[in-house]
Amino acid sequence: MLDPEALADENYVTVPRGGPIYISDMVGPLTKVADFEVSIFHELERLKAELSSDSLEMFDDEISIEDLKIICEEELVAQAFEEAFKDDELGILNNKGPDKSKTNKRKRKKNTVDEHYILKVEQLAKVKEKQEEEKAAARLHSFNGSCSSSHSAPTSSSKSGRMISLKSGSLGTKTQEFLVLGRQFLTEMRDKIYCITDEIMKKTGKNDPSGFFLVEDVFCNDFRHPSATDYSKPILDWLQDSRSEAVEKWESIASGELPQKQKALFGSKIGPQLPHFKTIQMQKTRFCDLWFRLGAGYLYCHQGDCKHLVVIRDMRMIHPEDVQNRAAYPLITFQPKLRFQKCSVCKIFKAVKVTVDDKWAAENPCYFCELCYYMLHYVDGSLLYDDFSVYEYLHE
Repeated sequence: MLDPEALADENYVTVPRGGPIYISDMVGPLTKVADFEVSIFHELERLKAELSSDSLEMFDDEISIEDLKIICEEELVAQAFEEAFKDDELGILNNKGPDKSKTNKRKRKKNTVDEHYILKVEQLAKVKEKQEEEKAAARLHSFNGSCSSSHSAPTSSSKSGRMISLKSGSLGTKTQEFLVLGRQFLTEMRDKIYCITDEIMKKTGKNDPSGFFLVEDVFCNDFRHPSATDYSKPILDWLQDSRSEAVEKWESIASGELPQKQKALFGSKIGPQLPHFKTIQMQKTRFCDLWFRLGAGYLYCHQGDCKHLVVIRDMRMIHPEDVQNRAAYPLITFQPKLRFQKCSVCKIFKAVKVTVDDKWAAENPCYFCELCYYMLHYVDGSLLYDDFSVYEYLHE
C-alpha cells in the first residue's frame, strides 16, 4: 500500500473506464485479448458499412452546429398546447361582432372542446409517465476510479493498446485495483501488488521470492530469482499421485453455491471435469497470452502460503483520456489508506514495536515507538526482563 501522504487527493485524477458491466458472481465466457481485438474490429467494420450504406445518402448534407437548437420537454409541451388551441383562437378572432344566434352553439362547442383537451392532457400525462419509467430503466453504466497524475507525461503515438482492469486482495476483501496493458508481463503486476506479509518476511530475513498466478488451468510461476522454487510442483505431483481424491474434491468444488447459480442461469450438460493443469514462466508471459474469464476469481500465492484472489473485471481499448505513458502501467486505481498506531506511551510518534503480555506496559497488546520501548525495557543496554513477546509493528 502507498504512504498516506502519497494518496493525497491532489495527486489523483479520474480514470475513464468501461467495458463489460461487472456483476458479482457472474462470470463471462473463456476469452483472450486477441479475441477481444477481433470482435472490436468486426464491430467497427459493421458500423462503417452501416454508415456508408445508400440509405443514409440523404443525410450527407453538412449541418452547422449553429443551426441546432436544444428544446427542453417543457418547451415541447408548451408548443403542443399552443398548436392545439390555435384553431379555436383563430375562430374567435375571425368573428367581427356578437351573434346571439351562435352563442349557444359556441358554448356547446366550448364544452366539447374542453373535454377534448382534457382527454389530450390525460394522454400527454400517460406519455410523460411512460417516458419517466423508460428513463429510470435505461441507466448508463460507468466505472469511476482514481489514479496518480504524476505519470501523465509524454503522449504515446500508438493508440491501439488494450487495457485490463484487475482487482487483487486477500480472499474476500479488495485491497488493490490496477489498470494493466495487454502486452505487459505478469511479473510487472506482481511487483506492484502490496502485501504486508512481504514486508514482515523481509524484516525477519525470511523473504521468499517465489510465487505463482493460477489462471484457469495454468500455473504462472515466478522464476526470476535464482533461489525461487516451483510452488506448483507439489500440487501437480499430488494431482498425479492421488487422482481419485483430486477428482472427488474437484466435483465438490464444482457443485458449490456459485457454480449451481451459474448452471441454473446458463445451463450445463457437461459434468465437472478435472482440468489438465500446466506450468509456464511468469516473467515470459504477457496478459495477452492468457485465456481467462471476466469476473472469475484467480489465485495469487506467495511467501509459502499467503493467498490472494485476483479478478479480471473488464477489458477495453485504451482511451485518449487515459494516461498515455506506457511506463506508468500497471496503474494503481484503488488502494486503501494505511492506518498507523501511535506509541501508547508518548502518543506522538508512530509505533514500531508491539508487545504482548508485557507486565510493565499499560495495555495488552501495547504499541511503542523506538525511544519509548528502549527507555522502558533497557538499562545500559541490558534487557530488564524477558517474560513477554515483542514483534515488529508495521501498520494495520
